[in-house]
Amino acid sequence: MEELKTSADVKDTGVNEQSSAHLVSVGPDRIKAFSDGVFAIALTLLILQVKVPSPSQISSEAELQNFLLQQWPAYLSYALSVVIIGHFWVAHHGLFHYIRRANRMLLWLNILFLLCVTFIPFPAALMSEFSNYRTSVVIYGATLAVAGLLFDLMRWYATYQHRLVDKDLHPQVIRTARRRNLTGPLIYLLGIIVSFIPFNISGISGIQVCLALYVLVPVIYFLPGRTDSYWAGKLPTKKGRDGAN
Repeated sequence: MEELKTSADVKDTGVNEQSSAHLVSVGPDRIKAFSDGVFAIALTLLILQVKVPSPSQISSEAELQNFLLQQWPAYLSYALSVVIIGHFWVAHHGLFHYIRRANRMLLWLNILFLLCVTFIPFPAALMSEFSNYRTSVVIYGATLAVAGLLFDLMRWYATYQHRLVDKDLHPQVIRTARRRNLTGPLIYLLGIIVSFIPFNISGISGIQVCLALYVLVPVIYFLPGRTDSYWAGKLPTKKGRDGAN
């Protein structure tokens, strides 16, 4: 009996060691480094939608100026997409600020999120060429909404029952991050709905209102939130508040 018990103990110990190794085989720092490279590539690809005319197209200063002015949708799409991908990068950095452990599921959720991020240059280029078409505007907004939802899914997975974060991370910080993360996708979806409403008021259509809502999202995220205060150490942890109570 003692030999059997010893064998069982060894087996359980081996399973626990495998489980532990499975959890920490890839740390958060490596995920952040990989993700930073992906973000950098996605940002770089955005500039490809801004075109330079060939010499055969231009024969005067006026034609060059006219060509550059006609590319305003490309400039808008480029600037908006850079800011939005930048927001995703800042949010990703903030999330991994308090993630302490990593596992296989987190890796795959992160990859799915990065899949959407690297896809953004395509709808951005599509919108720069066809900014007056509902299809291009909808594809752009849907891509950003899905990216935002996947990011919040990753946040939920990491923070649910403090699975991969510190046990003293206060629930209020988690709830605030959830509301902040879901603001963008909700506005993108609202913009998509508005683009299907047939109206024209003083030359303003549903598609233009939709684009204005897209621009509103990064403006909102520029404003600091309570999660920023937590990262800066201005909000107490769960342990601190419970101790104070």
